[in-house]
Amino acid sequence: MKPAPFDYVRATDRDEVLEHLHEAGDQARILAGGQSLVPMLNMRLAKPALLIDVMHVEALARIEATADGIRVGAGVRQAQLLDWATRDPRLPLLARALPWVGHAQTRSRGTVVGSIAHADPSAEQPLCLLTLGGSLQLRRRRRARSVAAADFFVGMMATARGDTELIESVTFPAAQPGCGYAFNEIGRRHGDFAIVACAAVATASGARLGIGGVADIPTVRELPLPDAPDFDDALNQYAWDLDARDDLHATARYRRELVRRLGRQTIEEAMQCRN
Repeated sequence: MKPAPFDYVRATDRDEVLEHLHEAGDQARILAGGQSLVPMLNMRLAKPALLIDVMHVEALARIEATADGIRVGAGVRQAQLLDWATRDPRLPLLARALPWVGHAQTRSRGTVVGSIAHADPSAEQPLCLLTLGGSLQLRRRRRARSVAAADFFVGMMATARGDTELIESVTFPAAQPGCGYAFNEIGRRHGDFAIVACAAVATASGARLGIGGVADIPTVRELPLPDAPDFDDALNQYAWDLDARDDLHATARYRRELVRRLGRQTIEEAMQCRN
């Protein structure tokens, strides 16, 4: 199929992007990497009147180190962030998770913010942002705001972004002393969306476990460590609370069992990586 007709704007600065969003509202879509949006256009699942290409806006194509993490602009490709994460010891979770994202070809085109904006519950980057307690910086023509990742994902591929807002950047917090980080996922093939994905942050007293691919949005829960007497019950309750459902890829029972087994494994790996 071919997409429905639309107008195209190749923006060169942020203010131009914001002006077009202000004028077009919910009839506009941001085009960054296009790895999710272009197939949706071709299948006519999305029919915007205007596409705003932000990949030529220099201010949005930067990765910036901050005092407590890194800020990733809307035009930063996934391959760029993976390269940064492999060289920056403050980003161990991203270094472990990003190789699971698609394939080298799609990572060289897809953007980090684009994946987070798409909000697929099986995607790795929203899960990492949520597990780390990251945030998003949104901007419209006359106002900017910061939104915690925990408040951003509101439903299946639904977010708190307003129609006239641009996700200008996302901020991933840096690794904290005494914490260990790990990531695992199970899919039909490497590069496919996860049937279940697990991201874990472990401390000396407990763990934070993020789960993707099961519920309508990625979820995070604080758990005891695996050697605690109540760990199995807590993890089992987490698996049930996710309300897994049968689909073409896996049964609900299989997903719950993966949460139990892969969740434990990921937390144990995070404990071994504590600095």
